[in-house]
Amino acid sequence: MTRIAVTAASGQLGSEIVRATIDVVGKDRVIGLARTPGNAASLDIEVRPGDYDSPSDLENSLQGIDALLVVSGMDAPEKRIGQHRNVIEAARKAGVGKIVYTSVQGAEENTAFSPIVQSNRQTEEDVRNSGLQWVIGRNGIYIEPDVEYIETYKQHGEIANCAGDGKCGYTTRPELADAYARMLTESKHNGHTYNLHSQPITQQQLAEFLNEAFGTDLKYRAMSVAEYREERIAELGEFMGTVIAGIYEGIRNGAANNESHFAQAAGREHQSWQSYFDRLKTVAR
Repeated sequence: MTRIAVTAASGQLGSEIVRATIDVVGKDRVIGLARTPGNAASLDIEVRPGDYDSPSDLENSLQGIDALLVVSGMDAPEKRIGQHRNVIEAARKAGVGKIVYTSVQGAEENTAFSPIVQSNRQTEEDVRNSGLQWVIGRNGIYIEPDVEYIETYKQHGEIANCAGDGKCGYTTRPELADAYARMLTESKHNGHTYNLHSQPITQQQLAEFLNEAFGTDLKYRAMSVAEYREERIAELGEFMGTVIAGIYEGIRNGAANNESHFAQAAGREHQSWQSYFDRLKTVAR
């Protein structure tokens, strides 16, 4: 019986992938890994220690696992490369046959987000060179934070950032989870790297979708990169503010407007934004 493990099972993406994988293979074949296993208790599956900084725990937790989903870590770029290598090596030693890695899309050079993208590219290379079967997903940008930010947008009456007219390949965690469940359980995906997102949209289009769903009258205002960086740093602090500005600078420069391979990965088209926001409209009203 094939057993599948998902790291960061207590996190937002990891927990969604656990649930989607259970839908495919049943909960008895899915194991969660978490830095603090108790935080994933609500998933109602076996959860084992999964701290990326603890190679011995990782190796023990991966005993009897056939396929492993590795959610990209959240530490600084230079640290996460080593953490991911700990997971890959533990998987190799434990006899895991396949690794699926959640990577990112984005500008690989010349933005404040680029070091994070580069660290993910290094892990992609490490996964490909692991000697194991592998699949890599490059996630688009989550659209949920914009929806969750709606009250702030209402207060300001606008969406303002430095993306300009650049298109962004957004996605949602449940859609990603469905794709990753397929990538984990279907051998036809082995050896592939997929961009995972829906139809790219501009910030103006995003504002229009939000207006339709929430009955708002948001406008989009383009800012300079320097202006937006300064604003984000003031609200979020130096590190996170700089990174967020780098993401939107990448959108501005076309780094988030890529060909999507979601249909190949999931076996169906990504949910359309019209459908997504129509559903939000029903909930909001």
